[in-house]
Formats: sequence, structure tokens, C-alpha cells
Amino acid sequence: MRTIYLASDSKARKELLKIFGLRFKVVASGVKESARPHNASYAAMVKRNALRKAEAVSRRVKGGIIIGADTIVVQGTRVFGKPKDLKDAAAMLKKLSGAPHWIYSGIAVVDKATGIKRVDFEKTKVYMDRLKDKEIGAYFSRVSPLDKAGSFDIQGKGAFFIRRIEGCFYNVVGIPLRKLYLLLKGAGVEVFTVACFLLPLAGVLLSGCSSEYNIVTGEQEAYYYSTDREVAMGKSLRKEIEKQYKPVDDPLVQKRVRDIGKRIVSVCDRKDISYHFMALDDDQVNAVSLPGGYVYVFKGLIDKVSGDDELAGVIAHEVGHIVARHSIKKLQAMMSYNLFRLLTSQVPSSGEVGAAADIAFTELFLGYAREDELLADELGARYEKLAGFDPRGMLTFLKKLQDIDRRKPLAPINYFKTHPYVPDRVRTVKQELGEGMDFTDYINIEEKPHE
Repeated sequence: MRTIYLASDSKARKELLKIFGLRFKVVASGVKESARPHNASYAAMVKRNALRKAEAVSRRVKGGIIIGADTIVVQGTRVFGKPKDLKDAAAMLKKLSGAPHWIYSGIAVVDKATGIKRVDFEKTKVYMDRLKDKEIGAYFSRVSPLDKAGSFDIQGKGAFFIRRIEGCFYNVVGIPLRKLYLLLKGAGVEVFTVACFLLPLAGVLLSGCSSEYNIVTGEQEAYYYSTDREVAMGKSLRKEIEKQYKPVDDPLVQKRVRDIGKRIVSVCDRKDISYHFMALDDDQVNAVSLPGGYVYVFKGLIDKVSGDDELAGVIAHEVGHIVARHSIKKLQAMMSYNLFRLLTSQVPSSGEVGAAADIAFTELFLGYAREDELLADELGARYEKLAGFDPRGMLTFLKKLQDIDRRKPLAPINYFKTHPYVPDRVRTVKQELGEGMDFTDYINIEEKPHE
């Protein structure tokens, strides 16, 4: 395998490059970043500097692949590089915390043997909290800002100040990994090998986890998505939902949904987020919950319920999903799956492995979905009762769902059915309410009964 050189002594970049599982040598380029030429774009500036660094190292080695990188921070028309000293770093960070800014990273890959040079860039928008001098001083007492563009590190304690980002996270750290992967792949470098890739990346993923106590399961659980990120995700998804569906224009219907929702939330186990309830003008007999506390009930479902007790059962079920953070667990399952598919796609003769991964994921993911639905039913019945509604409303509405399913045209058997059979759900609710079960509760009957 050809030797790979990193033309940078940046600790962050060295750690990022290890994610690829590649053996590499560090040879600092010694090149001083040049200022932006007149009328040149910021992208052109960082690409030029990255290439100059890679070329400088290329002239000093006998062969191999050389990686160069350059990062700047831009706010308005001002460019921030690495600070000259602590005073400059403090002024820089104070300025950057006052308004959003962009991170530009240029990346270059030079193949010494062929002379082929590949260059690209990435940009990410960063929003920081406004910082006080005391906070900046405390941060600098623990982290040296002198080797960091913009004077902060998003992968370390600097993350405390980052409200959100738009774009590639790794670009802010120092190297946009996806762009680097594409450049290396174009240079014929075999980036992925399962043995050397899985463990480093697992470490990176787990280092971003937060461990929280789940009051529903009674266990400490690890989440890649913090509560703040969950809420931000919900807000983003809400915009998409409300683009596709119009709210019901009857204020009384909206008030009914909100009032029931508030009563359910007042007794639920999760109070660290704000909840939002809305009725959508669509004929679907459905309701949906989003991360961060957003619950939508379709008008088609509202028209089917016989009273507030049945509607409360539906809303309580969706609140149960949010309390148990089921949507976040699904996202984490999807993230892990996508990582595995990315790995298998790079392994020779991976077709069969990839197909097996698809089946395993479908079973696992949909298995969790069935389990999650039943837990949401259990929590929903509990919350409905605590909120002063008749929890049997959930049972009567489940029977309505069963009747609706029976009237639908026959469909092929679906082995990957995402929801539990209605009798399963009825049993779960009855168990939560301490009610006895009859014979039909033990049989999964989805077909239309004989006339």
C-alpha cells in the first residue's frame, strides 16, 4: 500500500484521519497560509492553501499520497485564522460569539507517483452563544486556542458554546471527512477495511453520546442526540409536516386537541420539553408524533372518534412515544445501519452481506417498532386514566381500527408488518388497566370474520 502523508501537525486532523483506519505519517508542511487574493472567493482561498501545503510535502517525500488541509472562519467580510496570542484569541472568540459565522475548509490530495492533484472544499454555518469575558477566560484556562482557527474546538469543551450548526460537523473540527473520502477514493486509495475501521469509528460515535436515565424503562441509556438536538430536529420536521398538510381551520377543533393534550402532558413522565398539539386537515385515520414534543392528529381520525375519551387515548399514545424517545432510538438504529451499509459497500463481494444486512435491519428495526407501539399503548392508557379520562376509550377506538382494517381490500401477507395486531394492543391496554382478558384477546384476528 502506498504511504499516506498528512501535511499538518494538527491534533484534531490526526484524530480525524485515524477514523479511516489508514496508516499515515505526519509531515508538517511549514507553509504559511496566504491571504485571499483580490476578488477570489473564500472557497478558492482555502483550496489554494490546502494544495500549497500538500505540494510542499510532496517535494520532500519520495512517493505516496499527500493530504493537505486549510481552515478559516468567516464572519461578514472578515476572515479569522489562528490567533496570534491569547489577547487576539479572546477578541476573536468574543466577536464570533456575537453573530453566526462560516467555517471553510479546503482539502487537497496529491498523488506523488502520477502527479495528479485533487482539490475540494466544504463550508459549515455555526451559531454560538454570546460569550462573556469570564467564560472565555475560563475556557482558555483549560484549552489552548492558539492552534485553532477561530480560537475554539467544537469536538472538545468549545462544544459548550455551540448552539447549532448547519452542514458538516467534521468540517468544523478540521477535515470534511466525506470530501476527503471521495478524494482518496478518486486517487485509488482503499479507504475502508472492516477490521481497522469499526473500532475507531465506534469510539468517535460513542464519544458523542449522552447517557440519560429513561424514567420509562428505568435504565440509563445512551443517546447520540441530546434533548436540545431532539427539539431542534422536531422543529425542522414540523416545518416539513406543515408544508404538506394544512391545519384544520376550525378553532374549536384545534382547542379541543390542545386542551386534551395539555391534560395528558400534565401527568406524563417527561417534563423537560414543551409539547405542541395540532389537528391537520386530511382524511387519514392517523396521528403522528415527532421528536421534541410535536403531536399531530389528522381530521380523518378526529371524525372517527366517539368522544374525548377516545381522542385522549390516541393523543396519550403519541405522548407515550415522545416520553420513551422512540423516534430518537429509531434514528440511532438507522444511523448504525447506514454506517454498516457504508462499510459493506466497500468490501469485495459484499452483495450477499449487504442483502443480509438489509434483512437483519428490517427485522430489528420493525421489531423495535412493534415493541414501541405496545409500550406507547401501555403508557397512553396510564396517562389517560391519570388525566381523568376513561381509559376504556382507548379500547373502543382500537376496536374501531380493527373494523377499519377488516374493510380494506385484501393485501398480500406482509411479514414485515410494522404495527402489532390490534388484539395484541387490546391485551396490552387491558393488562395496564388490570382488566381480565377473554378468548379473542389471545388470538391475532385480522381477517374479515365469516358472515
